[in-house]
Amino acid sequence: MSLLTPVQQGWAQGTAPPSSSHRMDLAQHATGIELATADYAVVGAVMVIALAALAFGYVLIREVLAAGQGTAKMQDIAKAVQEGASAYLNRQFRTLAIFAVVVFLLLFALPAESTGEAVGRSIFFLFGAAFSAVIGYLGMWLSTRANVRVAAAAREKEAGREKAMRVAFRTGGVVGMITVGLGLFGAALVVMVYAGGAPRVLEGFGFGAALLAMFMRVGGGIFTKAADVGADLVGKVEQNIPEDDPRNAATIADNVGDNVGDCAGMAADLFESYAVTLVASLILGTAAFGLQGLLFPLIVPAIGVVTAVIGVYITKARAGESALTAINRSFFISAAISAVLCAGAALLYLPSSFSGLTGVSDEIRATGGNPAVIALVAVIIGIVLAAVILKLTGYFTATEHRPVRDVGKSSLTGAATVILSGMSVGFESAVYTALVVGAAVFGAFLLSGSLAVALFAIALAGCGLLTTVGVIVAMDTFGPVSDNAQGIAEMSGDVEGEGAQILTELDAVGNTTKAITKGIAIATAVLAATALFGSYRDAINQALASAGGALAEMEFIVFAPNVLVGVAIGAAVVFFFSGLAINAVSRAAGAVVYEVRRQFKDMPGIMDGSQRPEYGKVVDICTRDSLRELATPGLLAVLAPVAVGFGLGVGPLAGYLAGAIATGTLMAIFLANSGGAWDNSKKLVEDGHHGGKGSEAHAATVIGDTVGDPFKDTAGPAINPLLKVMNLVSVLIAPAVVTFGVGATDSPAIRFSIAGVAVVVIVAAVVVSKRRSTAIADAPANDEEGKIATA
Repeated sequence: MSLLTPVQQGWAQGTAPPSSSHRMDLAQHATGIELATADYAVVGAVMVIALAALAFGYVLIREVLAAGQGTAKMQDIAKAVQEGASAYLNRQFRTLAIFAVVVFLLLFALPAESTGEAVGRSIFFLFGAAFSAVIGYLGMWLSTRANVRVAAAAREKEAGREKAMRVAFRTGGVVGMITVGLGLFGAALVVMVYAGGAPRVLEGFGFGAALLAMFMRVGGGIFTKAADVGADLVGKVEQNIPEDDPRNAATIADNVGDNVGDCAGMAADLFESYAVTLVASLILGTAAFGLQGLLFPLIVPAIGVVTAVIGVYITKARAGESALTAINRSFFISAAISAVLCAGAALLYLPSSFSGLTGVSDEIRATGGNPAVIALVAVIIGIVLAAVILKLTGYFTATEHRPVRDVGKSSLTGAATVILSGMSVGFESAVYTALVVGAAVFGAFLLSGSLAVALFAIALAGCGLLTTVGVIVAMDTFGPVSDNAQGIAEMSGDVEGEGAQILTELDAVGNTTKAITKGIAIATAVLAATALFGSYRDAINQALASAGGALAEMEFIVFAPNVLVGVAIGAAVVFFFSGLAINAVSRAAGAVVYEVRRQFKDMPGIMDGSQRPEYGKVVDICTRDSLRELATPGLLAVLAPVAVGFGLGVGPLAGYLAGAIATGTLMAIFLANSGGAWDNSKKLVEDGHHGGKGSEAHAATVIGDTVGDPFKDTAGPAINPLLKVMNLVSVLIAPAVVTFGVGATDSPAIRFSIAGVAVVVIVAAVVVSKRRSTAIADAPANDEEGKIATA
């Protein structure tokens, strides 16, 4: 039984003509592209710029580490955070290394144009995974050393605010430079080695980056929010002590979590966004613009390196100006410079007609249009999209705007109204953001009547957005570094008065910048995933050409019942993935609650300061549970497309991707912005509004923030790499799905066996996960059992 409809089978066998106006023939043109000396010079220049970004990152590292580290007590706390974060990531990488080796071997079994491409795809899968790990680890390593330096800078009598902000932002600048440097270098290296065969090899590079980032994002998110929720529930709510009070055994784990989740996890996430968008651009560029389409997507992010350096260096708060205003100004200036330089690059490098392009099909040449103008407008659409999302997300999550103030005001009537108002903010912001992203995608799509060129324009919009990634990563890392700095200050008691107020301000700004970067990250996911539809479709066409002797056009009609089933499953997987992530936080947080309660009960000297809490036990609980919980959402992301593709076919798998992208966009923004609004409404009350700290309003906002923690820092951000992983898995398996579903090679037994194994593994993982209780009511019956359960 074939997976294709009778009409599609006819196309595959050459008995029905495909629609020539939409055909994409990447195999015919891309593999025949060869680089001339001048082209190698362009790629070499891009690699030099990438290495320059890494060198600039090193300069910033030296600058950050040169700052003072404060008192001995502050340094002791920072050292404990450093040790906990390093121990967690080392254990996580040992766990993920096994998974990476398995995937590396499986990639060899998938179809490829040649043995060389198959080997290159597997090797560069490891490169992508390794780069993602390096960026994540570096983000953690530096942030755990910068946090104490930011706290120390805030203590300085003169220019303390300016220096603290500079150290925090330039710490993020380091991670930003490493992200763009390694991403650009990896893509340019593949093009240098494989030329026209680079797009297929780059699938492995992007998959490696996305897969590891997803695991780091989920694992780090579970760790950080388990500690944060556990600390808040026992410390703030039950014991009525401050957030980072050293008497709370979960405080060190909470600070460790900020680094392994928001620094390591988010840095890896933004790197994979960078890598996968480049992958989509290079794959589609060769089909649409030929040789120039292979190289221009490298030139655009190379320009972004220059503007990132400018953006990092000009970030400075003026007297009486908020830190968020200064950061936003730097972003807009760097974005404007990027737009001007990219426009110049498009007009200088690309011809004014398709006849001037090298290696494109006659069909695309006949469509007409101006390649330089198409590329220019597409890139600017991406840059404008980043700017609009920055303003939109800032409006819904910053303390100075009405949405957060309304959530804060709702605390006067209790926790329930805080929850309801925060959810309302999340739902509303998701709609506006989805419309903005949709407008950008559709605007880029309208730039050409050729589907191949239109999809490339969407990918170029993603490249335009990438020009701001250096500053975006700096904004993101700024958040957890500032949060940690405030935690160290409060735990040590060595930062008071104006210094403490400076850190409180920077922490609130950091909550907003983190929300902004999550919004921009999901926008890149949508652009990349939409563009990768073209890669998925092309992979099917190539496999059909091999199986049936004619390159066929696959049209997946959305009202076909089998496709609608795929759409429903794709949407359901996003909900299921989010539920798994939030339940994982609930389970781990429950274990933290038991342990912190036990310590307060069994060690009465903690409250008067005569006994030191056992911080290490909570760190161990968070580490153990977060790594244990990684398997189920990871297996779901990788195997669900396999089950749908081999079980239902290529059409339903396309529907699956569409459903996941649409639902994932709304879900990710809802989770991120509602969580950000709850967090900053708490900051608003703690600043003295509606009764201030210790009031009933404060207790209500703490509950809201606790609910929002796994929303904004675990489930929401993890949807971004989830979408890319599922898209790339679909692209990689598409040829095999067609091979076992067409004509003489149709093999239902093989197809259904593969789908069955995938379903069995997912079900088994879910069953094992569900055996772990999520209810705090299932607490151990007595203290002795509690000690055993948390040991």
